[in-house]
Amino acid sequence: MKKLILTAAGLVVLSACNKPSETNTATAKNEQRAVGADQDDHGCKASAGQTWSELKQNCIQVFNEGFRLNPVIPPEEGAVTSAFILMSDDQNKAELFLPDQADHHSIILTKDDKGIYENGQYRFDSVKSVLFFNGKEQYKGNVE
Repeated sequence: MKKLILTAAGLVVLSACNKPSETNTATAKNEQRAVGADQDDHGCKASAGQTWSELKQNCIQVFNEGFRLNPVIPPEEGAVTSAFILMSDDQNKAELFLPDQADHHSIILTKDDKGIYENGQYRFDSVKSVLFFNGKEQYKGNVE
């Protein structure tokens, strides 16, 4: 009789191990829906590194299509976060993507008669590859 009870208890324990819990199943379904579900209003997926470009009127990966500008004074600790600049096809406008923009909106700069791209407090010298903020050099590209 003891053998029968032990065998039955063992089968119950083994069968309980095979059944996935409802919590795990629900969590897995939620995680599956969350992947790639990070589209913004334009359909750009942040998880794929996409950002909306006003100049291109499309989702782009700024690190592939833009020109990298690194901080003039890099942080002492932590990662260096770059800004990116993207030129319009006719070179009359530039789109600025700053790393600290929480809303991921870009800033459109317009080329003046001296060849400098400006928008209020932002000024970009494309020849020297320098971005100024309120007259102070903030970001610089590698130009040789």
